[in-house]
Amino acid sequence: MRGGLTSPSLSAIFLFLGINIVLSVRAEVSRTSTLRREHRLYAPSYDCPNCYERKDRGNISSTDHPWKDFDIIVTYSDPSGAVQVGSVRSRDLSSSWVWRNPRKEKHNRVRSSLIVQGQFQTKLSYRENGDSWSDNHQFQGETSQAQAYPVHPVKLKRQMLRRERRERRTADLIKQDKGIENQMQEAAIKRARELDTNIKGKYSIWRKEYENPNSDSTVKLIRDQIIMAKAYATIAMAKNETVLYNSLIEQSRESQLAIGEATNDAELLPSALDQAKAMGHILATAKDQLYDCVLIARKLRVMLQSSETNVNSFKKKSTFLIQLAAKTVPRPLHCIPLVLTTDYHLSNYDKKVFPNKEKLEDPSLYHYAIFSDNVLATSVVVNSTALHAKEPGRHVFHIVTDKLNFAAMKMWFLVNAPAGATIEVKNVDDFTWLNSSYCPVLRQLESARMIEYYFKAHQSSSLTAGTDNLKYRNPKYLSMLNHLRFYLPEVYPKLGKILFLDDDIVVQKDLTPLWSVNLNGMVNGAVETCKESFHRFDKYLNFSNPKIADNFDANACGWAFGMNIFDLIEWRKRDITGIYHHWQEMNEDRTLWKLGTLPPGLITFYNLTYPLDRSWHVLGLGYDPALNQTEIENAGVVHYNGNYKPWLDLAIAKYRSYWSKYVMYDNFYLQVCNLNQ
Repeated sequence: MRGGLTSPSLSAIFLFLGINIVLSVRAEVSRTSTLRREHRLYAPSYDCPNCYERKDRGNISSTDHPWKDFDIIVTYSDPSGAVQVGSVRSRDLSSSWVWRNPRKEKHNRVRSSLIVQGQFQTKLSYRENGDSWSDNHQFQGETSQAQAYPVHPVKLKRQMLRRERRERRTADLIKQDKGIENQMQEAAIKRARELDTNIKGKYSIWRKEYENPNSDSTVKLIRDQIIMAKAYATIAMAKNETVLYNSLIEQSRESQLAIGEATNDAELLPSALDQAKAMGHILATAKDQLYDCVLIARKLRVMLQSSETNVNSFKKKSTFLIQLAAKTVPRPLHCIPLVLTTDYHLSNYDKKVFPNKEKLEDPSLYHYAIFSDNVLATSVVVNSTALHAKEPGRHVFHIVTDKLNFAAMKMWFLVNAPAGATIEVKNVDDFTWLNSSYCPVLRQLESARMIEYYFKAHQSSSLTAGTDNLKYRNPKYLSMLNHLRFYLPEVYPKLGKILFLDDDIVVQKDLTPLWSVNLNGMVNGAVETCKESFHRFDKYLNFSNPKIADNFDANACGWAFGMNIFDLIEWRKRDITGIYHHWQEMNEDRTLWKLGTLPPGLITFYNLTYPLDRSWHVLGLGYDPALNQTEIENAGVVHYNGNYKPWLDLAIAKYRSYWSKYVMYDNFYLQVCNLNQ
């Protein structure tokens, strides 16, 4: 460079000159701004400061500026970082540029508060050179006494109303907070008064269970670790990380042993926490070496699908095993009829008869029909009914069983007859009129198709296909005892009313008032079971078949078999047994309903059932653990319908006592067969 000046030095000179020129221009512009302010002093006043400024600017044209056109030297940095010098014409600048005097810049930024009738007048302005919003109070004139623009009365009134609303809202919130605080204090005082301090330790925070609110957190942690270890082990195997794979498998096995059958942290072994820490270290190593978000997510998804498949498989197996357990006779219940039958024949009880034979056909007495092959269950029904009867001598129990259990049933009630009540025991095989030529269902049970349906049920293909309807393969449907309820007029031709009881019920009240219920011309008196869409006709019958759809209402309410009062006189008039035969013949191929007695009962007594009060009969103790305890205790009869019968190990524990308190555990035959509570 000429004169020995380097390039940076030349740039510094231009920068210095540019700054001086800009400062000079700003000084001249500041003087012009002063003249403009003086001109505005003589302008007319307006209510709106913004309007005033706009109108004032409108009075000064661009030609009034003392410099119409001049050069402005500017400096800037190019993309490479070097300082460059340039010039720009003032006429090329936008109208938003503000010219000001640097010496008065500090004075122009001073903020002042002017009170106008108790209000603040503020104006927001945006300055392009400052790149920010600022609150500037408006001044007029150059005197020290600030003069504010007048505020319109409407605007002032709005401001006052807004302030009043804010004050009222604040007062309401304070009042509301005080009300909530008072309620909390009152509740705390009430709880403190109800606190029983005599029970030591009951409310102590130092009790063991308060040490950790999440009492199963460690168990859940170890189980999650096992899942992640299995996922990483699969990835390690795919990547030939043999050492890491073996470590993960070994730790998974140790963690599973540490958990065992524990369901909460208190049941864990002392070494479980150390095992969790060891598993955490190996998982951290696996994460460092194998972690891949997409790969891990895919593996966990596969594990989830596999778990769902296993759960569905276990559900099917569980259903099958529950049905199998429900059909299996426990050893004590199998022992009781064997011992009774032996004594029946050895002690010549076959020649003995029950007393009060003349009461068996007396229509003025209270007659019960019980059809069962379970000696123990039948004894509970009879004992509980006779115990709650106000006049046991007026109650007659008609028991019908099969040929296999006839001797045992008769022997039991000959030895353990309820006080005052009359007992009759019959063998269903002695009803010669009940044959395949008269009874359609008996003819169907003897058919080859039905035999194949039952005796090939053990095959895997048949079992898999019929898991959902496995309950219909119960052998009880092969017994005519299950269908004898549709032949009550034939079994008891001289009776006018009879109360039918299942062998899985327990009586808790005197049932005598049921004989006084006016059935209003209906044949069957029963408790309805429908709740919304549950237990309506479409649950039991195939309404896709036109034979069903054209004759019955899908939303008709179902009712319960198990405790039913039947008007046998009206039964005979309406030929109910004939209606039953008609629909049984139409359902020979089992397309109208599956096996069982409730679906044909709903059809047979359609529009012929009188609804009894629900408190007479509470159902569900054989499958529903969430029944209302008060309803159970106030019920006339509780029914263990379902697979969880009270004499099985499957029974719901909290319901078992309602049945077991009527079992004669001190009886000789029950003790011989080791039947304990």
